[in-house]
Amino acid sequence: MHETPEILLTLSMALLSGLLLSRVAKKLGLPAVTAYLVAGVIIGPFCLGRIGFVFTEANPPQYYSLLCDLALGFIAFAIGNEFRLAQLKKIGKQATVIGIFQAVITTIVVDVALISLSFILPDGYLPLPAAIVLGAVATATAPAATLMVVRQYKAKGPVTDILLPVVALDDAVGLVVFAVSFGVAGAIDTGAIDAVSMIVNPLLEVVLSIALGALMGFLFTLCEQFFHSRSKRMAISVTFVMITVALSSLKFEIGHIHIAFSSLLACMMLGTVFCNICDFSEELMDRADRWTAPLLVLFFVLSGAELDLSVFGNWVYIVIGLAYILFRSLGKYYGARISAKISHCDENIVKYLGITLLPQAGVALGMASQAWGLGEDIGSLVQSITLFSVLIYELVGPYFTKVALTKAGDIKLDGKKSARDEAKAMLQDSDSPKNNKPQKHN
Repeated sequence: MHETPEILLTLSMALLSGLLLSRVAKKLGLPAVTAYLVAGVIIGPFCLGRIGFVFTEANPPQYYSLLCDLALGFIAFAIGNEFRLAQLKKIGKQATVIGIFQAVITTIVVDVALISLSFILPDGYLPLPAAIVLGAVATATAPAATLMVVRQYKAKGPVTDILLPVVALDDAVGLVVFAVSFGVAGAIDTGAIDAVSMIVNPLLEVVLSIALGALMGFLFTLCEQFFHSRSKRMAISVTFVMITVALSSLKFEIGHIHIAFSSLLACMMLGTVFCNICDFSEELMDRADRWTAPLLVLFFVLSGAELDLSVFGNWVYIVIGLAYILFRSLGKYYGARISAKISHCDENIVKYLGITLLPQAGVALGMASQAWGLGEDIGSLVQSITLFSVLIYELVGPYFTKVALTKAGDIKLDGKKSARDEAKAMLQDSDSPKNNKPQKHN
């Protein structure tokens, strides 16, 4: 049984380890998100957890999944801020083309590579349904890691402007592509084609999630008008994100139709509607970002602790995993590059956008977990390969995102001051003789 002291001690140690390791990452020029993930691995079940420290078999990181679900909700809510109508008029068409095209191209590239590999490897090592499902999982991009890099370095510019909407669209496109691929894989596995699971269910999930988010966005804006203090308006923001995450977890069965919601899509739509109809949304979004900072650190440390290092113990997983990583990276890079060129985007977007789409985490793992419906062998294989790729991508992806945004000119490292240095400068200014001169009274 998990007692309150144990829970609080675990969370405080997770938070402290992530923050301390971020100081080391700063010295090495790495993004803070990478440090949080590595900290999670270190205090996870496969490292210090083996000697009974922090995350153990009796106290696994999965026990704290509620925090992860909530953090993803706030991440999606923040991304909704990128869908302001004024901004969409400039980049909406380009972001839509890139978001759809790069996802489809990635699926095709990974499918072709893994299906070919399934014929090369001995029978049973990579079943055809598993190869098809992995091709769909490849569409997913991790919005959390990308957003954290953008925030940490205060990235601004054409690549950043189009990056966040594209990452957000990835979830909607990925859900549809995955559901269709999953239906095809199931048909191959059983010999029966189910049009409902292939077409109706995924489209229904996308539409209902957007509708739920839109409804909650309108209600949020309506309720916000009754509060005037900054603290209460921030509290109502947190409340509506939590309600939306809770409602998104509901599932229903009506005959053969499966009704479910995507919390990422719903919370993203919540933020989008709110930001477009509330006059004070900029201030509230900024205050919500500050409130959620410790929550996001915990999210990444917990994500690192959940990474299963046992996947490195099987050479087959390593071979398939490396092929998956290589061809997914090629699909993301060239898919974004080609679609950006077709959309007549800025040259820096053409060059660097694809590199920023490499991180992969929660959404991919969520997709992979559904592969167990195709059988234990396929489910185990798909989840292991996805875990392998997430481990690699989450450790190196944020760094590549930082490098790409720096080369594109969206991150300017020169002259950047820390919050401590800025506070010292303000204190010195206030204590200077110039500012302490007696005021003349008329």
